[in-house]
Amino acid sequence: MLVQTKRFTIAEYHRLDELGFLQKSNHEERTELIRGEIAYMVAKGIRHTFCCRNLLDELSTLIKGRAILQCQDPILLPTDSEPEPDFVILRDRSDNYLTGHPTTDDILLVIEIADSSLNYDREIKGALYAEAGIEYYWLFNLIDNRLEAYSEPYRDAQGKGNYAQRKYVLSHQAISLPPFPELQIELSKILPSITE
Repeated sequence: MLVQTKRFTIAEYHRLDELGFLQKSNHEERTELIRGEIAYMVAKGIRHTFCCRNLLDELSTLIKGRAILQCQDPILLPTDSEPEPDFVILRDRSDNYLTGHPTTDDILLVIEIADSSLNYDREIKGALYAEAGIEYYWLFNLIDNRLEAYSEPYRDAQGKGNYAQRKYVLSHQAISLPPFPELQIELSKILPSITE
């Protein structure tokens, strides 16, 4: 027996949401559209929330007046994808994105925080961001308590995206913010210590 799945366009995805089909009884559940497929996002644990809170505080202070910080909101990508990364640093735009969600040209850096979703964020979403041409992708790996900083996106012969450069930054180290190399983030302020 042949099994067929239904892929959705971004417009169809928005319509399903308007009609209430994506709302579950638990209003905390969020969805995102990845390559036309609706994905339910996993619940956030304590370490994820801790990292997210610290990163929000640090990034909002660092980039104030230089760029726009977006937290867990949609971005529009080719291949019928509307992911909701944990953070996106965006170019400042006069309309403050009132006329539409950010697209690839607006994005300076995408950041995901992952523990139970580590492989998904690294392999599926990382490939998606690379295919879209997003120059910098950071993955806060809470399993190994480090940052994986990806750059130089490319597509292989089959069109699958990946990043040519990957750098591991440990919890006691610092890293420059790609769009603003004069700004540094101390990972000890972001990542939970091993004893927490």
